[in-house]
Amino acid sequence: MNYEILAAFVTASAVLAISPGPDNIFVLTQSISYGKKYGLATVAGLVSGCIVHTTLLAFGVSALINKSDTLFWIIKLFGAAYLLFLAYKVFRSEGEIEISNNAVSKRGLKDLFVKGFAMNVLNPKVTIFFLAFFPGFLFSDTLNTIWQFYILGLLFMGVTFIVFGAIALLAGNISVYTKKNPSTMVFFKWLQIVVFIGIALYLLLSDK
Repeated sequence: MNYEILAAFVTASAVLAISPGPDNIFVLTQSISYGKKYGLATVAGLVSGCIVHTTLLAFGVSALINKSDTLFWIIKLFGAAYLLFLAYKVFRSEGEIEISNNAVSKRGLKDLFVKGFAMNVLNPKVTIFFLAFFPGFLFSDTLNTIWQFYILGLLFMGVTFIVFGAIALLAGNISVYTKKNPSTMVFFKWLQIVVFIGIALYLLLSDK
């Protein structure tokens, strides 16, 4: 087992997680809008979705997606449609976003987890990214390849959770300010709408 390769993989994963992207912005806006706890629920959902992509990679399905433009587009369309649906739900909600400890019920935690999970699973670019990224970090000549992919997947999830969790905790502090300035709540509502639509367009317009 080559621990230097694993260390390089963890470092690369951390750099990728820190780099600005749609997921970072999503975590940021959800954390600001609802608070730390709900931002972490979003992070948990996003990270949990990586299990699906790791499984697809381990058993070769991701290779099929990479070769099939039709399948790739179908998954992208489902992902974009879901994000646009979320944007519509926010648009139809009340004119202000309540950012307080009681603003979102316990059921809301589950809802944010599901949103994060669905966003990750329905993003085919994550599958393609795993296909391109993980094989270069296989670290053992004796361990089964499937197990190696799962180990890499779990490491990636752990690193991503730490980075995104830190973003959620820092962004959640901003909610204290928004409670004292109710006028900012409308801004965050529309920011969520823009983020959802922006990520949907990013999926539709991006190539493999």
